[in-house]
Amino acid sequence: MPMSAGDGSSGLRVALVCPYSLSRPGGVQGQVVGLARALDARGHQPTVFAPLDDPGDAPSGIDLVVSGHSVSLPANGSVAPVSVSPLAVGRALRALRAGHFDVVHVHEPFSPGLPYGLLVAKDIPPEVATFHRSGGSLFYTALRPLTTTLARRRFALRCAVSEAARETAHAAVGGDYVVLFNGVEVDRYANAEPWPTTGPTALFLGRHEERKGLQVLLDAFTQLARDPLTGDQLAGDQLAGDQTAGRTAAVSPTLWVAGDGPDTESLRRRYPDSPAIHWLGLLSEEEKLRRLAGADVLCAPSLGGESFGMVLLEAMAAGTPVIASDIPGYRDAAGGRARLVRPGDAPALADALRAVLGPVDEAEAHRRRQARADGTARAREWSMDRLAEHYESLYRGVTQPGEP
Repeated sequence: MPMSAGDGSSGLRVALVCPYSLSRPGGVQGQVVGLARALDARGHQPTVFAPLDDPGDAPSGIDLVVSGHSVSLPANGSVAPVSVSPLAVGRALRALRAGHFDVVHVHEPFSPGLPYGLLVAKDIPPEVATFHRSGGSLFYTALRPLTTTLARRRFALRCAVSEAARETAHAAVGGDYVVLFNGVEVDRYANAEPWPTTGPTALFLGRHEERKGLQVLLDAFTQLARDPLTGDQLAGDQLAGDQTAGRTAAVSPTLWVAGDGPDTESLRRRYPDSPAIHWLGLLSEEEKLRRLAGADVLCAPSLGGESFGMVLLEAMAAGTPVIASDIPGYRDAAGGRARLVRPGDAPALADALRAVLGPVDEAEAHRRRQARADGTARAREWSMDRLAEHYESLYRGVTQPGEP
């Protein structure tokens, strides 16, 4: 029997298709899992279909059908952990048909794996397609000249997470789009226990590749340390691992670097672990929440290619100030609640970090408290529950056409 939805109507059986492995952290993966939890809370019956490389990585609180193991393919200046196994696609399609779903909601519908299978499969419920990517991608063009025809034939409705994502999708396959947003599970971040710190702490959370701007942040942090926050000196040499150089102030700034990627090894050789820089590697979901809550600032120095600044909203939901590059996706997400600096400008980034991490008087302390409150309010505007409500209405529009 269908459950009762939050608005009193019957719940829907929703297949949420994610092309990327849930064993790897990522924006699309987080959106699919969070949306599944929010839909479940609203009385629907969501099932996530996604690759998974280790059973221990399965997220809690969702019904999951594994659609294969992943391989890494280049995409949009990054790598995408997708499944390319035809056998896995066939098994997932059989499970999807057996589930008697009312609607299939596929994210990044032109990605390899199950999304490709859905483009040509028969006897599939109405499909809602959400486009996340900003900037051109092989995934969008690999099937040309069939993509436009396939999209028109298969998708009952197209959505985009931002205007930048809409422009990218429209350029690739044409069509009309409902522009929504990425949602944040606000309460999960707001209620996280802060990770302990020993002084002013900045956090980088992302893939270690050129477009994410980690090199720029490390250069900026070097400048920040050479021009200290307090009267004591933290020598730049210490950032390179020489713990005997200079004097370490009691409240010296610390940079937490989370994630990994193709640039990790070269950057770690240049900036080894030290009292100033802590390389954390990939974080569990729980540690990610706690590190965001514990940091004094989240720094997102991407150079471009971001359709929506999800990590900015996650930090705001945790009550953490944000410094980010002034690029469209981040500008839209921040809504005036973050310090924005020119992409690739290490000196400007160092100045912004100094302003957030440096000592404060009573007036500045009050301003920072207000900024945190404004950021939290901004995150709630983009809550996952609000996003689920929008999608619920769209699902009903494609499954019950003509009904009020």
